[in-house]
Amino acid sequence: MRKGKILVICPFPQGVAAGQRLKYEQYFEHWKKEGYHVTVSSFMDDSMWDVVYTSGNYISKIFGTLRGYRQRILDLFRFKNYDLVYVFMWVTPFGGSFFERLTCFLSNNLIYDVEDNVIMEKSNNLNPFVKLLKSKGKTKYLIKYADHVITSSPYLNNYCLGLNLKKKCTYISSSVNTDKFLPINSYSNKGIITIGWTGTFSSKIYLDLLRNVFIELSKHCIFKLRIIGNFDYDIPGIDMEVIQWSEYKEVEDLQGIDIGVYPLAQDEWILGKSGLKSIQYMAFGIPTVATNIGTTSDIIQHMENGLLVKTDKEWVKALKMLINDKILRKKLGEAARVTVLRDYSQNSIEEKYVSILNKFMEK
Repeated sequence: MRKGKILVICPFPQGVAAGQRLKYEQYFEHWKKEGYHVTVSSFMDDSMWDVVYTSGNYISKIFGTLRGYRQRILDLFRFKNYDLVYVFMWVTPFGGSFFERLTCFLSNNLIYDVEDNVIMEKSNNLNPFVKLLKSKGKTKYLIKYADHVITSSPYLNNYCLGLNLKKKCTYISSSVNTDKFLPINSYSNKGIITIGWTGTFSSKIYLDLLRNVFIELSKHCIFKLRIIGNFDYDIPGIDMEVIQWSEYKEVEDLQGIDIGVYPLAQDEWILGKSGLKSIQYMAFGIPTVATNIGTTSDIIQHMENGLLVKTDKEWVKALKMLINDKILRKKLGEAARVTVLRDYSQNSIEEKYVSILNKFMEK
């Protein structure tokens, strides 16, 4: 039954980053059932992950980076032992494409899984250290020479098709385990409505886009704001709770949300995003309000399974409408759950990965 050995090269430790957990990581067990042996090598270890998105801690970050490069050097000597090398996002964060070139040269077969519009500079990231983790040249080299490219959005997939020499690119959406992400919302107005957002420090810049929206909304409605992440947050005058993300409490914390929000900037970087947050909310049957841009507008159909907005005024209007209308929340939430079951669940996505893996074993 055994088909081959896969070495996964990724930035973050297994099980901590949503971009990895809800993309390829959740399919490891399925790959193993299909006969594949999977080994994971992350650039960051747990100690580095604990400090990478914090301010300061420069010594810890330097030593964490050095440990990451040591790991990658060791990886170079074992690429030939694997039938397939699966790279997510980047091999190393800094400098030119030296490690990427060696990875392509030494790998028997290479799949490159690219998330976000990393071909562009992310000008709105406020963390100088994180800015250095993005390198267009390294990314373009992997896109060009990979044996197969997996992308996070139709926009990014079209770009990669134009660059990849083998013209082998597949768009595979982020997805969730709908047997685990279960709705419990009663869509009642008996208690205070909770508006929720989930994300990491790196995506906090998008949450900041709604600060004035929440302040204005508080003049018209009573609501609670729930932030689930790995950072502290505060908006003066807003009734809110900040919950530190935990894998063990993730489902419970998200189930406590009545309305999900997914704010995004109106720029080209966003066109590479997979719409993951909207998929997470929708899986729980949570009516979702999202910025009308990129992949999100493919996932959400306005007034059918969610609400799409652009301006602050539209944000306030949409949230106010959902807070006051429990029937609309129920309609959109139930339709959202159906959408995820059909198009963005593990069961609907898992064979797309396996079909790509199997093609390499058939060579």
